Amino acid sequence: MFEKVVVIFSGGMDSYTVLNHALKQGYDVHALTFDYGQRHVKEIEYAKNACEELNVHHKIVDISAINSIIAGSSLTDNIDIPEGHYEAETMQSTVVPNRNMILLSLAVGYAVSLKATKVFYGAHSGDHAIYPDCRPEFVKRMQDVCAIANYDAVDIVVPYLHSDKIEILADGLNMKLDYNKTWTCYNGREKACGKCGACQERLEAFEKNNMTDPLEYEA
Repeated sequence: MFEKVVVIFSGGMDSYTVLNHALKQGYDVHALTFDYGQRHVKEIEYAKNACEELNVHHKIVDISAINSIIAGSSLTDNIDIPEGHYEAETMQSTVVPNRNMILLSLAVGYAVSLKATKVFYGAHSGDHAIYPDCRPEFVKRMQDVCAIANYDAVDIVVPYLHSDKIEILADGLNMKLDYNKTWTCYNGREKACGKCGACQERLEAFEKNNMTDPLEYEA
């Protein structure tokens, strides 16, 4: 029997790389995607399609009801998505309160029910300045808690915690991954906007790797 693991899979390029990283390591991967009311819900369709193509167990869970108690993020509320490169002052509006703690807690519960030993998620160093729940100290404490929260310990695995998006993309390109199968834009329109912080960071990663992003952009 292969070792079971859960991968939190948004459908974005970071989690797509994590998913394939886990598959390359020979794990029996169970992907878990959350609909938390994000305006870029289009990423869920990309997650579904990727898992079907990879023949990966995939569960999509609707937790959008949490928006009745968690508000104030431009990703879930009627607040303009900031444009331009990732900067702490502008991008803080994209923070969804306590999101990763909530998602990790649910993923760990799922892992315990599956008798899976690990939960993977795609935090990386480019997120550290803006998102507190992507920082090494947060990960360390979640690892400590998840080791004792159930009768069966679950390890939180963050393979790219100390890598930036440029390095993550480089690893994915080495794995011959097709990033046209991922969605990054914070706006859920037909094409990626090319202007929000997520698009800007993605485009920069491709440029630094001397590659052209295969995704179609509005501009």
